Amino acid sequence: MKQVIAIIAVLAVGLGIMAWFYRQSAPSEAGRALTVYCAAGVKKPVEKAAEAYRKEFGVTISLQYGGTGALFSAIRVSKSGDLLIAADDGSVADAQRLGLIREVIPLAKQRPVIAVAKGNPKAIRALDDLLRGGVRFALANPESASIGRTVRRVLAGRWEQFNARALVLKPTVMDIAGDVALGAADAAIVWDATAAQFVGLETVSVPEFEKAEENVSATVVATCAQPAAALRFARYLAAPEKGAPIFASSDFRPAGGDKWSVKPVMVFYSGGVNRPAIQTTLKEFADREGVDLTTVFNGCGILCATMRAMAKTPDAKVPDAYYACDVCFVPPVADLYPEAVVLTEADIMLAVPKGNPKNLRTLLDLARPGLKIGICNSQQSTLGYMTRGMLKDAGLLDSVMKNVCSQVPTADLLVNQLRTGSLDAAIVYDVNAKPVAEHIDTMPIKHAGAKAAQPFAVAAKSPNARLAGRLLAFLRANRERFEKAGFHWRGDESAVASKDIVVPAYLKSAND
Repeated sequence: MKQVIAIIAVLAVGLGIMAWFYRQSAPSEAGRALTVYCAAGVKKPVEKAAEAYRKEFGVTISLQYGGTGALFSAIRVSKSGDLLIAADDGSVADAQRLGLIREVIPLAKQRPVIAVAKGNPKAIRALDDLLRGGVRFALANPESASIGRTVRRVLAGRWEQFNARALVLKPTVMDIAGDVALGAADAAIVWDATAAQFVGLETVSVPEFEKAEENVSATVVATCAQPAAALRFARYLAAPEKGAPIFASSDFRPAGGDKWSVKPVMVFYSGGVNRPAIQTTLKEFADREGVDLTTVFNGCGILCATMRAMAKTPDAKVPDAYYACDVCFVPPVADLYPEAVVLTEADIMLAVPKGNPKNLRTLLDLARPGLKIGICNSQQSTLGYMTRGMLKDAGLLDSVMKNVCSQVPTADLLVNQLRTGSLDAAIVYDVNAKPVAEHIDTMPIKHAGAKAAQPFAVAAKSPNARLAGRLLAFLRANRERFEKAGFHWRGDESAVASKDIVVPAYLKSAND
């Protein structure tokens, strides 16, 4: 174990050197220009952050402000631009449905309040006080402004009543906050961060809006021609060392971004079964994000042992994301990866040389004397762990193991041995066999455990947690690649707590 820890420590130092190298060799941004469509209420912090970014990297940020509806129209008409900064989650969802944006990076949080003049001369304490005689209040148009949309959603059936009594309906939150500041209105429903930007205003919080918090998010315009540069600025806006303090100084609540790096280095561990479906996608993701993605494929037993050793090494960091071959290899690292999303399922099959010369069709057949059988190692891989469980559950472990002449960490090695004639049969994933179907035949295994579910998890302490989350979204957006590789899709399911994943009793008892 000491040797393993020493090797891991050396690897950790090596990764640190790689990270430094990539930061130094990141492409020069000087002279670049970005076009950013920005919700009017977020102008102050974004303007400050854009200027700081220009001074630091020489990138010109062209900012275009307006209500959400107007910004959507501008993007549709121009079919250009790099980022859209939206003031609420509903606008982001709409932009996604319309195909206007791709990646989403939360920057800050805000919620609706009632803005009034200093001293609250109209004694407005509750939402219904706006409806009293003599109170002039302003609303933002829900068709053009995020705050208007949010207020309409929260008020639900009462929206029409308030809309009918409003003094004015204006296109942006800044317009109605300005009305109160100038005395043209007694009150307005605005974002709390917006009110803080006006001298002479104070806010009234009401219960109806307490749970109506929304994210301000930077989103990449779908037609953006320079996504890596756009995402770099978006990461800057969210970073706790860069844009987040600027948002906080304008009374926004930072949403929690990744640690700043010009070119982040992300480490990703994956079970070998996933390689055929994700290798191309990983490269596309790294190129689009402008990051260095270090990927390690291996058996999940080996990966888990490595991560557990890493966690015990001072100052070592576990991989940012982990994509296991089956959920049974998540519980061993549940403290490091607290939540998992199952993306796919893969069938476990009995594989034989083309034509099945030994006429092998079931697990029982593998116990015939004189056969050369290949399986994955139960200590090193998910497939080996599950194979051992199935054989023991079927009462065949001892008899089949007498014929096992090859135990390897990953199933692709078994497929190669089948092709060369070294084995009479092997237990592999269907996705391993599918690319070489002209050389081998496969038969389904009649056992409830003959399928594996592949979960994706982000490290609890990853400095690149948001980036890893975007990798998950990128993988989900490429469903057809998984299905083409032979996986069954489960990527629309909700995340599960890793600690709640239960390994079947027959698997645990077979591998204890």
